[in-house]
Amino acid sequence: MSRNRSMLLLLSLVVAATFVLAGCANVADSPNKNTVATNTDPNAGGKIPVTTSSEEARKEFLQGRDLNEKLLIQDSIAHYDKAISLDPNFASAELNRATVSPTGKEFFDHLKKAVSLADKVSNGEKLLILATDAGNNGNITKQKESLDQLIAAYPNDERANFALGAYYFGQQDFPQAIQYYKKATELASTFSSAFNLLGYAYRQNVDYPNAEAAFKKYIELIPNDPNPYDSYGELLLKMGKFDDSITQYRKALSIDQNFINAHQGIGMALLYKGNADEAAAEIQKINGKARSDGERRTALFALTVVDVDSGKWDKALADVDQQYALGEKTNDVPGMTGDLQLKGNIMLEMGKYDEAKAQFEKGLKMTQDANFSQEIKDNAGLFQHYNLARVALGKKDLATARTEAEAFRKGTEAKNNPGQMKQAHQLMGLIALEEKDYDKAVSELQQANQQNPYDLYRLCQAYQGKGDAGQAKTFGQKAANFNSLPVINYAFVRTKAAKV
Repeated sequence: MSRNRSMLLLLSLVVAATFVLAGCANVADSPNKNTVATNTDPNAGGKIPVTTSSEEARKEFLQGRDLNEKLLIQDSIAHYDKAISLDPNFASAELNRATVSPTGKEFFDHLKKAVSLADKVSNGEKLLILATDAGNNGNITKQKESLDQLIAAYPNDERANFALGAYYFGQQDFPQAIQYYKKATELASTFSSAFNLLGYAYRQNVDYPNAEAAFKKYIELIPNDPNPYDSYGELLLKMGKFDDSITQYRKALSIDQNFINAHQGIGMALLYKGNADEAAAEIQKINGKARSDGERRTALFALTVVDVDSGKWDKALADVDQQYALGEKTNDVPGMTGDLQLKGNIMLEMGKYDEAKAQFEKGLKMTQDANFSQEIKDNAGLFQHYNLARVALGKKDLATARTEAEAFRKGTEAKNNPGQMKQAHQLMGLIALEEKDYDKAVSELQQANQQNPYDLYRLCQAYQGKGDAGQAKTFGQKAANFNSLPVINYAFVRTKAAKV
């Protein structure tokens, strides 16, 4: 896998959670005179330091980072927590602890602490913290500025290159992501995480031979860890080689039976083979192994996807309710708002437009009432225009849909947020589809998110409207054969797209 499931919608803009730091420290780059600065590698110059007052804390941090980089995320948490207990001012440990958090509440709590400590650490660590905070707040411009400064200051740090690669990956600029991931592998030929994400970048760029080569190198580097087999399994899943992908996922589980995401992959392979009941049974195995609410959420979300794909709408809503109940136990507001967004999206597909609107409004109020940054609250307010436009479209209220879509478009342009701008084009494409202006629909949807299978299916519909059967079939097949890990938008359209 590339990462654990993101912190739902509010955290979707955060730079990849594997923002990880170098293992050496340079006294000259640290403003804290109590910093432990141990350079065991004589060639370790030019790396991002690790600022801590405790050698033991540093060792715990490095163990946690190593597990995190191998995607043994749950196992990394105890080491980060230990590092923080040994040094309560350990900013980098707080940052990494945020990115492995199983709940949104924990993410925000640890990131907030990291930000509060940012002025007490090295410039490299500070830039990583500021980049993550900017991404969390939806400030892509500031996020990119911090990462550009980081790479300028540490051009020979593999993790700095990895971080900038992650930024470009998140913006779907896969050629640029490949460039920085490759640079990371050249700087550190045993940096396994870089080969993993390099494989994913090639995969997203539909370069399957190079993706396979990267994943096989990943396996070669850490053959006794589960994630390389899981990642290779995901490539095979994407390629439609379902039985082969299951074989790789089984290898991951044979190494670590608690590597629950492999059950997810097997479940999806079974679903795409037409065995929905077997898929659900496989995913249920996660519940028996779950060690945190985050892992329980993984199972419930995957079940939601299976149920939607199978047309079991009421059961899917019940699955989401169970996720929401998990959030209520710990007052995990980010988790709960994500659940409300998910529930609203499902209700939209069911034609329950007023009920969907109620879920969106509840989520917005919860966000506005929470102790979040003003930037997050503003983003939630902006995104509500997107939600209301879709509700209006469902109700055939084109006037309201245009008004809300235009408000969303203006807001995204002001923020210069590429991801949101793709959503603005999506809305304009949906309105054009409803108006039967198929040329405009194609033009707008081509600028929407091409990694969203629903947008691929909408392009199929637009080409059908134009009478272009060839292009309609091409995009219908792309949508039908998206073959991803659990994605709700894929569940909405997979079986419909397969009939084109």
